[in-house]
Amino acid sequence: MHAQPPASHYINGQYIEDTKGEKIAVMYPANGEVIAEIHAATPDIIEQALVSAQAAQKVWAEYSATERGRVLRCAADIMRQCNDLLSEIETLDTGKPIQETLVADATSGADALEYFGGLAASITGEYIPLGGNFAYTIRQPLGVCVGIGAWNYPTQIACWKGAPALACGNSMIFKPSETTPLSALKVAEILTEAGAPDGLYNVIQGMGEVGHALVSDPRVAKVSLTGSVPTGKKVYATAAQGMKHVTMELGGKSPLIIFDDADIENAVSGAILANFYSSGQVCSNGTRVFVHKNIREKFIARLTARLENIIIGDPLDPKTNFGPMASAKQRAIVLDYIRKGIDEGATLVCGGHAIENSGYFIQPTVFSDVTDDMTIAREEIFGPVLSVLEFSDEEEVIRRANATEFGLAAGVFTQDLTRAHRIAAKFAAGTCYINTYNIAPVEAPFGGSKASGIGRENSKAAVEHYTERKTVFVATSPVEAPF
Repeated sequence: MHAQPPASHYINGQYIEDTKGEKIAVMYPANGEVIAEIHAATPDIIEQALVSAQAAQKVWAEYSATERGRVLRCAADIMRQCNDLLSEIETLDTGKPIQETLVADATSGADALEYFGGLAASITGEYIPLGGNFAYTIRQPLGVCVGIGAWNYPTQIACWKGAPALACGNSMIFKPSETTPLSALKVAEILTEAGAPDGLYNVIQGMGEVGHALVSDPRVAKVSLTGSVPTGKKVYATAAQGMKHVTMELGGKSPLIIFDDADIENAVSGAILANFYSSGQVCSNGTRVFVHKNIREKFIARLTARLENIIIGDPLDPKTNFGPMASAKQRAIVLDYIRKGIDEGATLVCGGHAIENSGYFIQPTVFSDVTDDMTIAREEIFGPVLSVLEFSDEEEVIRRANATEFGLAAGVFTQDLTRAHRIAAKFAAGTCYINTYNIAPVEAPFGGSKASGIGRENSKAAVEHYTERKTVFVATSPVEAPF
């Protein structure tokens, strides 16, 4: 089982290698096998990426918006045609089941390319009448943008950042997570095949020092990061030194509130999507599940019964619906949180252990009797660990739900739609759900508040973060001056 790319980096429309860079082993999380080896970017590789991105951006900005859109829509078509191959690479890279990656990864990336390809020609300014005079605005590209990806959705993130950046006339240098470095290379290949100028979308590999070199370079105008809050704070601080534009899509500890009038099956489905999809490795997960005391026992019983339907196995097997952690490191982190939950007095309902095989598997885990002050209720775990917290009063549960530094997502299940909208309005979170969870269509803005991030990805809102307005004042009468 191998997924070795032709070279580690994709720069100026071709694969480039520099073996002087630190070697990075790429593991298949289902069995720990090394499936590829790549090298981190050296200073020479970083320089090549920056120089070619600068040159390509100038060429790309001269394309008409319709021409840029055509390239992105062509890339979307190619991505859909290659969905099986891209999904297999994503599964090998992340360990996510193939039945998931076939419908949620490259397809989401293609949606982003198609959406922003269609939107490109509508990115315009406005005319402002001022009596006899007037002003107009122009939306201009920022220049070279840097995207820094996380390891949970590498294909999707590469496109969520690249598509709006390119639609607006920018170029992009994308640095994937060193844990999942393979998928973005295929995205770059596809964009070249679709007609993007060489150097427009470069991919270089590496760890934090490579990201720092990119973020701190004066030729970079914009940084978009998906990652943890601690990483986001460091990157944001570095970008601020150069007054760069930023988008930060960071972590969360999101609440999911289930009232006693909720449809139990739908609520359990929502809790499963909010905690166990992608083996719990989703930034917006609703890991604090507040369940009304009247249905608490019924909810837990139904949830544990549904979890018996999980099929754990080789992620390349279409029957498998629950995969491993992306790395041994992440598995160790999650197991440590489970131990803390037990030590601090939460009741372990099910799961709680590593699955003894050669991969990085953990049983889906449910805790009940969780209180707001417990570590598992306060810190982001990023694994398949669901905490059930009991509540009885609407005002009380909203106060508790918002009592966190994070503000990425939040959800509510209730058949009282008046209450549902009232709760959604009170959530201190950027992305909220009513009677569903973890849906992220490209047409809708996605992002957080408080420590969970700055800016929005997807939708027309992303255009705000990849363009800069220029105002032009036009006088049509003689200029008057005091002397």
